[in-house]
Amino acid sequence: MVYESNTPQETFELGKRLGAEAKPGQVYCLDGDLGVGKTVFTQGFARGLGITGPVNSPTFTIVQQYEEGRLPLYHFDVYRIGDISEMDEIGYEDCFYGSGVSLIEWSELIEELLPERAVHVTIEKDLERGFDFRRIRVEGLE
Repeated sequence: MVYESNTPQETFELGKRLGAEAKPGQVYCLDGDLGVGKTVFTQGFARGLGITGPVNSPTFTIVQQYEEGRLPLYHFDVYRIGDISEMDEIGYEDCFYGSGVSLIEWSELIEELLPERAVHVTIEKDLERGFDFRRIRVEGLE
């Protein structure tokens, strides 16, 4: 499915809707250029899970865990990962195949580790449509 967002709030709301529908063990791969709205989408996704505290990109810690929602959220940012073996060190399998939901920013960098049934969310700008316009493609939801 392809969604169009004209404001950061609309991107947040789409994330919120998907978070509200998320199921245990799902992995969401979130890709797009820097500054395209991945963190805004993630904040909405977290809100949809019932997480009310602040949600920021875990750029320097690779993964941030949130337990307060209806399902645990494992928020990965693998942009700075140096070697794929770092994912083993942080126990990614427990997150990907556990009872929570994983959301991975820059997932294309760890493509070989991703489950076959991952949901792929790609956010793209289209400056001809406006500074805040985003095209958000969601693939792999049943």
